Amino acid sequence: MTEGIAGVVQQLQQRLDDVPADLQHRRVFLATYLRTTQAVGTAITQGRFEDPDWVEEWDVKFAELYLDAHDAAEGAARPWRLAFEAPADLPPLLHVLLGVNAHVNYDLPQALLAVISDEDFADPQLMERRRRDHERIDGVLAERVSAEDNELGGARSLLDRVLTPLNRRASQRFLRESRQKVWHNTAELQRARLDGPAAYATRLAELELLSAAKIADLLRPGQVLLRLAITGFGVTLPPPA
Repeated sequence: MTEGIAGVVQQLQQRLDDVPADLQHRRVFLATYLRTTQAVGTAITQGRFEDPDWVEEWDVKFAELYLDAHDAAEGAARPWRLAFEAPADLPPLLHVLLGVNAHVNYDLPQALLAVISDEDFADPQLMERRRRDHERIDGVLAERVSAEDNELGGARSLLDRVLTPLNRRASQRFLRESRQKVWHNTAELQRARLDGPAAYATRLAELELLSAAKIADLLRPGQVLLRLAITGFGVTLPPPA
C-alpha cells in the first residue's frame, strides 16, 4: 500500500480506471468510496479529529480491506461476494448500499482492531478518544449524503426521487446506527482475540454470516431504504455461546 490517505486515493483511482467493461456497475461504489476517502483526508487536514495520525492509519487499514476484497472478487468474504455478484442492472443506489454494508458491517470492526491493541483497550481515557474520533467520522460521512445522492440522481426511479428528503435523513440515521453497532462488534471481537486465534476466527465467522444475511436482505425486492428504516442497517454480534 502506498503511503497515507493520498496513497489510498491513488489506489482507488487506479482500480476505478481499470474496471473492465463487463463490470462497469462496480464503478458506482468505487467512485463513491474514492470521494468519501478524499473527504476524510480533507477532514484530517482541517484538524477535525483528536488524533489525526491514528485516524489516517485506521482509514488506510480500512481501505486495504476493501482493496483486498475488490482484487479477490470471487475469493472475497461472503458479504463482498454477494455485493460483487449482485445483478448489474440494479439501481446505482443499491450497489452503493451493498458496498457500504459489506465494508462497514464486516470490514470496519477488523480495521479498528488492527489499530487498537489489547493494551489500548485497557486504557479508558484512550478508548474514549478513539470512540469520539470514530463518531466524528459520522459527521464527515453525513456531509457527503446530499452530494452522493446528487451523483446518483439521474439514475434513480421516480419513487426514489419523490422520497429523496426521507432517503437523505434515513441515510444519516443509518450511519449513526451502524457505527454504534460497529463499536459493539469491535469490542466483541477484541474479547475473542484475548481468548486466542480459534475464538477470534469463530466470532469473525459469525460476523461474516450476519453481514452476508443483511446484504441478502438488501437484495430482496422492494424500497430498500423504507425497509431499512424498520430493520436497521447494522448488525450486532450476540454474546458468545
